[in-house]
Amino acid sequence: MDDTDFPTPDVEIESVSAEELKARIDAGEAVTLLDTRMESDFEEWRIDGETVESINIPYFEFLEDEIDDDVLARIPDDREITVLCAKGGSSEYVAGTLKERGYDVDHLEDGMNGWARIYERVEVERYDGSGTLYQYQRPSSGCLGYLLVDGDEAAVIDPLRAFTDRYLEDAAELGADLTYAIDTHIHADHISGVRELDDEGAEGVVPEASVDRGVTYADELTLAEDGDEFEVGSATIETVYTPGHTSGMTSYLIDGSLLATGDGLFVESVARPDLEEGDDGAPEAAAQLYESLQERVLTLPDDTLIGGAHFSDAAEPADDGTYTAPIGQLEDEMDALTMDEDEFIELILSDMPPRPANYEDIIPTNLGQQEADDEEAFELELGPNNCAASQESLAGD
Repeated sequence: MDDTDFPTPDVEIESVSAEELKARIDAGEAVTLLDTRMESDFEEWRIDGETVESINIPYFEFLEDEIDDDVLARIPDDREITVLCAKGGSSEYVAGTLKERGYDVDHLEDGMNGWARIYERVEVERYDGSGTLYQYQRPSSGCLGYLLVDGDEAAVIDPLRAFTDRYLEDAAELGADLTYAIDTHIHADHISGVRELDDEGAEGVVPEASVDRGVTYADELTLAEDGDEFEVGSATIETVYTPGHTSGMTSYLIDGSLLATGDGLFVESVARPDLEEGDDGAPEAAAQLYESLQERVLTLPDDTLIGGAHFSDAAEPADDGTYTAPIGQLEDEMDALTMDEDEFIELILSDMPPRPANYEDIIPTNLGQQEADDEEAFELELGPNNCAASQESLAGD
């Protein structure tokens, strides 16, 4: 049964939007969720938080007229329950069956698809370059991007195709035109928005080093080489080639204050090295990553902020709510940044997490080798990003 094929409940069920649920979680409210997706989907990707209790009971347990008492016993009857599913169909049905039995319930409007459409813009308060820098945060997958605005010009780094209109609207709201749309590398976890923004008038930029992977649209966009600079108002974005996660992985130093590291370095981990050449090529890529970190990243001043393209549940936000941290702090906190090369390679290859969902389709889509319409692209990138090495093995004591 498809998530949208369930009958409408006989009782009225209130719905809660993804934004409303996120606000409750952010405020520290105790939230109890009943997730009616299949166990495998729940284990791979779910809504978490310090004050969130998630119960997973698949929807088919509620299809019989007489629901098993053991099923009902797992659902608290002394608090409000928010029921959720993939798209909002089965959750409304399940909420109806529970309300008829006296439970205090509502359901998450549009389900996890609605959760995946939350995209927040947070100012990076410690940025001290020219203009104003914002970090985009997608809590459903941990994707991060950056919007630099200086005067009447703006640039976005690592844009998502699903939010193409959002970048243009935000720039306009801030009194600027979107001048550049820049990718750090060929992403494996989401569909890039660079080409769409280029079509809308921004100058699309991809690393020159990514062309060897088979990019089909290189002649349509600007290719960034190591040392190239892009002017945004009075601010300068400098290209810093940092291979390792991929052979084309490139960072961008934003007016000397924040290094947008893509998937090379995160505030809680470093890149995984196996998404381009697989397990066989991972040791060589890990050696490349070590060299990039030691010679191109950690040689920057200690107060230079690091801002990756992702965050995980292990990441702690800074006081301004962004997932950014000074290089000096990361060196103090992350053992992997102070190891010798052999130790580093052994460590990050020792405990690799599962690869991102649908990466075998996402990569060729981002290379331009296959097509996906907007709905297909959105569906492809649902789920966790998994672009980092294991956080547990990399963190310091």
